[in-house]
Amino acid sequence: MNLLTILGIVVGAGALFGLSGVRIIRPVEAAVIEFLGKYARTADAGFNWIFPGLHRMHRIDITERRVDIEPQSIITQDKLNAEVDGVVYFRVVDAHNALYNVQNFQSSVPSLAKTTLRAVIGKLTLTEANENRSKINDEIEVILDREVSKWGISVERVELKRIEPPRDVQAAMNNVVKAENEKIAALDLATAIETKADGERRAEIKKAEGVAEGIKLKAQADAEAIKVVNEAAEKYFVGNAQLLKKLETVSEALKDNAKIVVPANTDLVNIIGDMTGNPIPLEVKKQKRLNGSTNSGD
Repeated sequence: MNLLTILGIVVGAGALFGLSGVRIIRPVEAAVIEFLGKYARTADAGFNWIFPGLHRMHRIDITERRVDIEPQSIITQDKLNAEVDGVVYFRVVDAHNALYNVQNFQSSVPSLAKTTLRAVIGKLTLTEANENRSKINDEIEVILDREVSKWGISVERVELKRIEPPRDVQAAMNNVVKAENEKIAALDLATAIETKADGERRAEIKKAEGVAEGIKLKAQADAEAIKVVNEAAEKYFVGNAQLLKKLETVSEALKDNAKIVVPANTDLVNIIGDMTGNPIPLEVKKQKRLNGSTNSGD
């Protein structure tokens, strides 16, 4: 074996050794590198090289994770057993602490969340727990985040999935909700009926007011017409109407050739004269008046 061959073998072995120490870290990962079992450094994303056999790399996912809080029975403040579960969202912010400060953070976080949930729910009644889910989520998140921060973990949010009471309590609650809904529906129906009745009443009132206004206007028009007629009659027909009535009486009397005594000092004498075409002279009228006076003296 010549020197060139030996040199080629050494170069090839060195290249293989160098390539075996190459590590590529993705942006969603953090890497903790140990040298002979001791923490050396935290590697950044991208190209990294370690000494094979002397260095060891631990990769940790730093993306947000979701873990379930296992269902558990919790005794509430009002002595009821509620079945509760939820989910926790968290991520690793310090790979060094996540690796060295807790044995297994992936199982420790949901276990701690389960204990925290039991402590928070146990201080509330079942009704309060159901009515204040958002508040409970926030409280658990604050407590849990404070506890796991020493593990290099940040709790993003906590969400309760269900808080279920015992079946008999659930049935009673359902009946209460049903009764409340029926009450609301009855009130809505009563309001609708009242509104409809009020509308019909207003319509009838408007209709009656319209009829009354029409009658009033007609009465005013009739009264105005009567007033005009009366004024015309008083102005133009009062005297003529009296004479016409007298003529009618004379006409009826003369039908049977009856004799009638006409006072000489009345307008009827003139009217009869006018009707016969022989007006009575003024002297005759006066004579008749005189004769009438003499006869009345006898």
